[in-house]
Amino acid sequence: MGARRAAGRKIVGENLIRPFATCSTSAVFPGLKRRAFRIASAFVALSTVVLLTIFLSGAATEKHLSVYSVAANYSLPLVQRNGRDYVGLLELLEPLGAVNARSDGDRWRLRYNNIAAEFTAGKTRAHIQGRETDLSAAFVLENGRGLVPVSSLTSIMPRFLGGPVTLHEDSGRLFVGSVATHFTASLAGENPPRLEFNFSAPVSPTVSTEPGSLRMTFSRDPVVAPASPTLTFGNKTIPSAIYSEGNGVAVITVNSAAPVMANFSNGGRTVTIAAASAAVQKTAPPNAQQTASVPAAAPAENSAPVARKYFAIVDASHGGDDHGETLSAGLLEKDVVLSLARSLRQELESRGISTLMLRDADTNLSLDQRAGVANATHAAVYIALHASSSGQGVRIYTAMLPYESASNDDRGPFRSWSTAQHTDIPTSQAAATSVAAEMQRRQIPERALIAPLRPLNNITVAALAVEVAPQSSDVAQLSAPDYQQLVTSAVATAIAATRNRRGATP
Repeated sequence: MGARRAAGRKIVGENLIRPFATCSTSAVFPGLKRRAFRIASAFVALSTVVLLTIFLSGAATEKHLSVYSVAANYSLPLVQRNGRDYVGLLELLEPLGAVNARSDGDRWRLRYNNIAAEFTAGKTRAHIQGRETDLSAAFVLENGRGLVPVSSLTSIMPRFLGGPVTLHEDSGRLFVGSVATHFTASLAGENPPRLEFNFSAPVSPTVSTEPGSLRMTFSRDPVVAPASPTLTFGNKTIPSAIYSEGNGVAVITVNSAAPVMANFSNGGRTVTIAAASAAVQKTAPPNAQQTASVPAAAPAENSAPVARKYFAIVDASHGGDDHGETLSAGLLEKDVVLSLARSLRQELESRGISTLMLRDADTNLSLDQRAGVANATHAAVYIALHASSSGQGVRIYTAMLPYESASNDDRGPFRSWSTAQHTDIPTSQAAATSVAAEMQRRQIPERALIAPLRPLNNITVAALAVEVAPQSSDVAQLSAPDYQQLVTSAVATAIAATRNRRGATP
C-alpha cells in the first residue's frame, strides 16, 4: 500500500510538471482537459510575471559613488539600507591611505593612518579622533563591514583627511580638496562652426553619437558644471550644449542639426566639436571613424602621380569596455596608453610627422576596425601602444606570421587578412630595430620580439607594437609625465630617422 501511495504521488508530481497533458482521466471526465489547460495557462502566466519581475529588478542600474582626489579617482557601489544610500567606509578610505578595521560585537573600530574611529551599529553618532561626530542616519554593521550613509560624508571625511570635501549627493560624486576640473565653451566660425571646450586639466571622456547629439561622459574626470548648465550659441548647426550629472558621472550633451565629431588637442585639455563633413575636408589625416567610412579619393585617370605625405598612425590599445591590464588600484592600461599616445603624437608632430590617433577618447574599437583604418589611410607606419606592470623598460613587437608563405593565400590584387603584413615585414623590422637602438642610447631597458599580436598581422604598412613597463618596481611610474615623455621621445626620434633613411616627404 505504501508503495502504491508513493507511486501515486510520483504520478501527480509528473502531471503538475506536465500539466495534465498525458493524463488519461480527461477521456473519462469531459471538460477536465479544458479546465486543466486553463489552470496550466494561469500557472504559466503567473510564473512569467514573477520571473519578469525578478529579471527587471535584477537589471536595475547599480548606483555608484565616484570619488575624486589628488591620490586617486575611483568609483564604489552604493547599497540601499532603510531607504537611504550607504557606502562601505573602509572601501572609501582604502585608496587614500593606510586603513584597517575590526568589529567587536556591535562596535566597529577603524584606523586611517594615525586617526582612530569607533562606530556602533544602530547609532547616529560616532567617535573620530576622540571627538563625537553626527551621522545623518544610523551606522550599519553587516558581517564585519561598516556602512555609513552617503549624506554623512561631509562630516566624516574631513575628520579623517584633515581637509574639505564637497559632496554632490544627488549625482553620487565626492570631491576631496580642490580637484574639480572646470571648463569653458565657445563657438568659432560660422560655416562650418566649431565648438571648442577648454578644460582646466586633461580629460578622457567616453564619446558617443546619435542623431541630433554628441555625448561626452566623464566617469573618472572631476568635471563640474559651468555657471549655467545650459549653454546656447545661436547657431543653426550647433545650437546648444547641456551639462548634467547622475550616478557618479558628468555628461556634456552637444545638440546638433548635422553629424558632428570630437577632436582632442592640447594634451587632452581641449575638445573641438565640428561637423563631420568639415573635418573630412581637412588636409591632415582624418580620424578613425571618418577614415573607415570615407575612403581616399582615387587619382584622376592620366593625372601625374602625387607624392603621398608621410604620416604615422598611433593606436592606443584597448578602450571603452576593454580595460586592458589592471596595472594597480585605480590605474588601467587603457588610460595609461591613451596618455602615452597623446605624448607620442606631440613628439612625432614636433619632428614634422603628421599623426593620426585612432583613439583619442575612451571609446571601443575592434581589432579589425583598427587594421581597416590603418590600411585605408596608407600611413607610413602604424604604432600600437600597450602598458604592462611586469618586467622593466620597453618591449618592441613585430608580427609573427604563419610558417607557410603568405603568398600561397593571396589571390590577384587581394591579400589574405591573416597574413596581410607579409610583404611589409622588412620595413616593420627596420622600424623596430631603430626604436630599440634609440632606447639603448637613452639607457632604457628594451627587448625586440616577434609575436602573433593582432592587429599587426592584418596591416599592410610598417607596423609595430610598443609595450611600456616601468623602469623600476614602481608601477605608478607608468603614468609619470617625465617617464612617458622619455619613452615617446625615443620612439618619435627613431621613426623620424626611419623616415629620413627612406627619403620620404615630410
